[in-house]
Amino acid sequence: MLADIRAVIVDLDGTMVDTLGDFEVALNRTMADLDLPPVDRAAVERTVGKGSEHLIRTLLGQQLARTDVKGVGQACPALTVDALYERAWQRYQHHYLSINGQFADVYPGVESGLRWLKRRGLPMACLTNKPLAFAQGLLAAKGLEGYFSRVFGGDSFERKKPDPLPLLRTCEALSSEPARTLMLGDSQNDAQAARAAGCPVVLVTYGYNHGQPVQQAGADAYLDRLDALDRLLA
Repeated sequence: MLADIRAVIVDLDGTMVDTLGDFEVALNRTMADLDLPPVDRAAVERTVGKGSEHLIRTLLGQQLARTDVKGVGQACPALTVDALYERAWQRYQHHYLSINGQFADVYPGVESGLRWLKRRGLPMACLTNKPLAFAQGLLAAKGLEGYFSRVFGGDSFERKKPDPLPLLRTCEALSSEPARTLMLGDSQNDAQAARAAGCPVVLVTYGYNHGQPVQQAGADAYLDRLDALDRLLA
């Protein structure tokens, strides 16, 4: 399945860049704006990967459920996720864009792995559930944008991973058949989307997989570093 790869789709958060610090800072500044307690880093790690709306709604729900949050229940029954979401999203965008990439690091082996793929002449696209503006800014901040002919975010298509639609549309953009387009990711979202789209999938072992062992995601192979791809695709 990996012997005839003609194009590559690469996830961003947890695959190329460790962005947990960015998420934590932006979310905690957002929570402070809403007079809510700071979020727990482990909760952020378990929640990232399904898009910003899911991230914000899930963490808002967790914070509002805390017993130390004032105004929940009798005093302020309107303090709900739905009531707070729009303001939270606006504040989150503001804070994330202001620090995008400052608390994030490219994983070891990523740049050498991308260089190797580029030398092979394989067209590459970055496909993430992160909003497109966030993704483009992060790639630019980390010097990775030059490796990709196309970049698509969670707001680029009608649906997000694990739905196969983003992968199918990205394959079209790369003029590549799904069966010959490798998905590189870090989570079951990437694996499920790739399987449904008919793409082979390789997952890295160091990313974010919602608190679950990534080896249970059912990929074709697993890598401890992205530059170990040369052993799979040689």
